[in-house]
Amino acid sequence: MIQNPILTGFNPDPAIIRTGDDYYIATSSFEWFPGIPIYHSKDLVHWKLIDYALKTKRHIDMTSLPPSKGVWAPCLSYCEADKLYYVLYSNVYNSNRLQYDVDNFLIWSDSIHGPWSDPVYINSNGFDASLFHDDDGRKWVLNQERDFRPGHETKRPIILQEYSPEQKKLIGEPVRLTYGATERGFTEAPHIYKRNGYYYLVTAEGGTGYGHCVALLRSKNVMGPYESCPRNPIITSNATEFKMRPEVKYAMTDLYNPDVIIQKAGHGSLVETQNGEWYMPHLCGRPVMPQLRCILGRETAIQKMQWTEDGWLQMADGTNIAKDSTPAPKLPAHPFPKDPPRCDFDSEVLDLNFNTPRNEITGDWVDLSARPGYLRLYGRESLTSNHHPSLIARRLTAFNATVTTKLDFAADRYQHLAGLTCYYEPSNFYSIYKTYSEELDSNVVAISGYVNKEHTDGGKAIAVVEKDAPIYLRAEIMTDKLQFSFSMDGENYEKLGPIFDMTTLSDEAVDFGEFTGTFVGMFAQDAHLRNKYADFDFFEYIEV
Repeated sequence: MIQNPILTGFNPDPAIIRTGDDYYIATSSFEWFPGIPIYHSKDLVHWKLIDYALKTKRHIDMTSLPPSKGVWAPCLSYCEADKLYYVLYSNVYNSNRLQYDVDNFLIWSDSIHGPWSDPVYINSNGFDASLFHDDDGRKWVLNQERDFRPGHETKRPIILQEYSPEQKKLIGEPVRLTYGATERGFTEAPHIYKRNGYYYLVTAEGGTGYGHCVALLRSKNVMGPYESCPRNPIITSNATEFKMRPEVKYAMTDLYNPDVIIQKAGHGSLVETQNGEWYMPHLCGRPVMPQLRCILGRETAIQKMQWTEDGWLQMADGTNIAKDSTPAPKLPAHPFPKDPPRCDFDSEVLDLNFNTPRNEITGDWVDLSARPGYLRLYGRESLTSNHHPSLIARRLTAFNATVTTKLDFAADRYQHLAGLTCYYEPSNFYSIYKTYSEELDSNVVAISGYVNKEHTDGGKAIAVVEKDAPIYLRAEIMTDKLQFSFSMDGENYEKLGPIFDMTTLSDEAVDFGEFTGTFVGMFAQDAHLRNKYADFDFFEYIEV
């Protein structure tokens, strides 16, 4: 059996392909850089992060973007005729209940690892763009059309327009294919697949919360008209039908289904195995109860599918409720070695699991060679900044984890800080750090919490430490609880400050329209001259 989710932690909007015996999934990365993580599998059971599609500012500029903007719902595809991989992605600059400012771009490569072409601009009339390669050689772009006219805000059709590889632009006029296959609304995430003369249009509906679902339509003509599957939705976490409620926060927590583990099921893509079996990965969430908050963000699960006699697709068990396990395909098992829990920074490049918000990781603020065996971060802006914070972090992928780092840092003034953070976005994070106290005329270790732009009382907890002595910093994550501690010898740890509420680091706990997940990582801040550096000896991440 496949145990869900297959991609834990912040990994939403999966787009899957198969080339030969290899399966790849690309997921959304929003403001995190590098952009668009790519995962590899041989058996659909075991998955490994192997690369990113957007590795330089040449491919995407996210400088100063607000939280949860940037890369939404990339479409990874492969054209056998071209022998090329394609990635079509949205860069969202702004979104609110009225307007969405977004550009869609296309890149391609003859290898899943790149190098990728320069981005080609596609359009700006909506997000969740997808590329379909028809068997007649033509290519088509689909996306949700975002209508901002008064009275049209809830009308979100899926549109289709032809793409010319020769001219590198869309040609003809867009055609509206559907306004939705259910009453749930918020139609998005389109993908087209062709089988037995039919074009099958897969969409997501119901909003990316507890009313989310996957819906299916089909047509004999790529441009329609499309008929809706009589068994829609084909995947969901709550089969209760409802009408779109644009005035309600997208999460729609009243639609939580207490009978299932996998919540928020929707936004799927489709793949056929070498043996003719069909599977659909989709995004999901696993809320911490009773707070009903998903601290790991939206993850990726997968369901085995089957075709019915009347040519429609359904889950292999005959239901439409997403499961926490599904039958594995008839393929040889192919597990990957587990990532080592500890990174000692002995390589000339950062481990693939590390990311940073918005900006390319460059040598002017990240240095692995100045002090061999250490990660040197040059302090820049604070963790509350949307511009240039010096933060290197990885996804939290388990509800219970212990995160430890060894910091070598001597603060000369209170504007110098360096430490360890549990971070959702600039308005929601917790941290333990070393700094200088003018009142005590000493270096101290302190903690702070910043929740929905409000400070907690954590900053009152401080302990005097030696200026030039290295210090070990630790975060113990226990589902809905977070406890910081420190040590001078790496053996004896002293708890510092209160137990924080981890569930505040979640989509459900923050403002409208934020969709990422918790990261844990190292940071340095210099609010004086932007040149004070901190050296990190190791970063250890252990799932408990």
